[in-house]
Amino acid sequence: MTGSQSSFLERLRTAGIDPADDDETKLNKSLLMFATGLVSIASIVWLIIYWSLGPRLSATLPFGFQVLLALNLFIYLKTDNFNFFRLSQLALFLFFPFVVQWTIGNFITASGIVLWGLLAPIGAILFFGVRESIAWFVAYVFLIGLSGFFDYHLAGLELQKPKISIQTSVIFFALNFVAVSTIAYLLLRYSVAEKRRAQERLIETNRLLQIEQERSERLLLNILPGPIAERLKNSNQPIADGFADVTVMFADIVNFTQVAEGLSPSQVFAMLNRIFSSFDELAERYGLEKIKTIGDAYMVAGGLNDSERNYTAAIAEMALEMRELLHRDFNVNKAHLEVRIGIGTGPVVAGVVGKKKFIYDLWGDTVNIASRITSEGVPGMIQVDVTTYRRLRDRFDFHEPQTLYLKGKGNMTVYRMIGAKQPASDRRAERAR
Repeated sequence: MTGSQSSFLERLRTAGIDPADDDETKLNKSLLMFATGLVSIASIVWLIIYWSLGPRLSATLPFGFQVLLALNLFIYLKTDNFNFFRLSQLALFLFFPFVVQWTIGNFITASGIVLWGLLAPIGAILFFGVRESIAWFVAYVFLIGLSGFFDYHLAGLELQKPKISIQTSVIFFALNFVAVSTIAYLLLRYSVAEKRRAQERLIETNRLLQIEQERSERLLLNILPGPIAERLKNSNQPIADGFADVTVMFADIVNFTQVAEGLSPSQVFAMLNRIFSSFDELAERYGLEKIKTIGDAYMVAGGLNDSERNYTAAIAEMALEMRELLHRDFNVNKAHLEVRIGIGTGPVVAGVVGKKKFIYDLWGDTVNIASRITSEGVPGMIQVDVTTYRRLRDRFDFHEPQTLYLKGKGNMTVYRMIGAKQPASDRRAERAR
């Protein structure tokens, strides 16, 4: 089989559908090929019945109709001109039954063969659309009226028409009604079934799209706070906000570089991932915003969202729990690492940097102070600035103040947090023991 023959047969098998066609065009092409197939089968049945009845009826017209359908199909598959194909096929469906009736005689002698012309307006609804089908239906009604007019006025004339018995007329009346009704039913059924399948595919596509959208939303919310993510999706404007009061915490793993030297890259990643994932869970529990990780350092902030919770106290509670987690859970902290933690409170600027691989970050003196008192801290100790201390001193115990020299800031007073204050009843019980 040559390449051109193979291509022709493939187009015949796929109804000439192009992968670039939209769903509506694909449905129209498959429907018209289905209709052509049904009418061709019916035409062959007619041809066989005509031949079986002998010389009283000519098989020329059914055979000619079959040839025209095949020729029109061949032209379509060769030229890929679907607009011409559906127009010419519907024209054949419409006019040919009337030509056959006029050749045979009248409505009765032709056994209502003009009923086949109804396939043209029905097909026009399916292949063109509701509005475009009006003209085809008007043409069908006009041809019916024209045939009736001439049948009425020529009823008494003796014309040279084939003599057809009543029995034959009855057989073809039944055949015409059954065939046209069956084809119309099958076309409508096929159309509805295909549209239902297309709707199901669309629903499935929308479901998968929704899953992907939700996945993208989760990824975006893993990078940005919820309100910032919404603003980024809905606007191309730069995002930068000033906050008058935010509590910022840094946690820095002590001696991480030395510990990592003896590990493979996958082991280093696994170690950091276990620790920082545990910190992420704590941040979510306390309603705080994880900002980023910087190497072996972890940054989180409170006061960036609309939560009414005391975010400074939440930061302190999270810091204590982080330290406790590393001390007691050696499934998470297999290397028995320690952290230095620094907390600062004050104004910050927050925003999204860049257009690609962007991050949500904080800037300002508060961030610098929290970072520097972390790096100057003692392993296992939580250090806070004066503003943070004043907010927490009624709920947490602290060591005596320390003075640190911070580059660019000079001497600064910091406080080292011990833990949450015990209730008065618990303190009295301890003294009694």
